[in-house]
Parts: sequence; structure tokens; C-alpha cells
Amino acid sequence: MIDSRDRQLLEHIQLGLPICARPYADIGQLCDMPEAEVIERLTRLKQQGLIKRMGVIVKHRQLGYRANAMIVWDVPDHLIKQLGGHISRFSFVTLCYQRPRQPEWPYNLYCMIHGKDKATVLKQLEQLVDACGLSGFDKEILFSKRCFKQRGAIYKNPTPALADG
Repeated sequence: MIDSRDRQLLEHIQLGLPICARPYADIGQLCDMPEAEVIERLTRLKQQGLIKRMGVIVKHRQLGYRANAMIVWDVPDHLIKQLGGHISRFSFVTLCYQRPRQPEWPYNLYCMIHGKDKATVLKQLEQLVDACGLSGFDKEILFSKRCFKQRGAIYKNPTPALADG
């Protein structure tokens, strides 16, 4: 169960954490709570599943990474954890996760590779396939054709003061 202080905290984090040495302390000042309480509440909300994840959104195109591909694999379910662990160790893999299969879509393991160009991404994929023993599994390589707006979860419409920054 969340209380009014949790709601206040969610409202302040939904637009992103401040870029500073101690973002939880800064958020705590806005919410009138100590840094330790901010961390404890966010941890509890995550454990309860009310916050799915917190992470960095990298604007890869602004960093010169123009090619990105989602590689989807059809691997035996009992190998998901093992293969996912191997795949996620590569520095060029930015996401690696499992999704349930669908009748029209047999893939259950997903990973994202970003590169400066398409040839680089394909070379990295080849390295990944060789190193992880993935050559025997069906896959699809889905290169992005356009960039969508990237942002975190919105829990509540921000107040005008928050929207202005």
C-alpha cells in the first residue's frame, strides 16, 4: 500500500533523477525527507512491483550510435537464464530480457545492440553468436527504422512547478 509520501516521491522521480552527486538527497529535499528514507521507500516500491525498474535512458543517437537492432531468439525455455546471462555480459548489449512466446511469434529471448553503423552491429552480433553458442537457434534481426521518444514511467500528471523544471 502506498501513502501520500510515496505518491509525492513518485511524482518527483517520474521526470527523472537530477544529474548530481547525490540525486536521492536532492529528491529528499523536494519531498522533505532524508536521503535514506527516499532510498528505503523507492526500494520498497520496487519490491512491491509498483516501480518496475529504474535506470538510465541513454540517447544513443546523440552519442553517434546510428544503428541499433533488437535480436530476438527462439531458445529452449530452460536455457533462458544461462544464455541471457552470457549475452548480457557483452558491453555492446544494452538490453537482454525474456518475453513469453506468442502463437504468431515464437521468440522468447530479446537483446538490443547499438553500433555506429549497421556493419558494426552485424559484426558484434556474429561475435555474440560465436561466443555464446547461439548458431543453432532461430533468430530475427530487427533494425530500427526511426527513433521514438524515450522517457521513464509517468505516474501522475506533473505539477506545473515540476514541468517547468
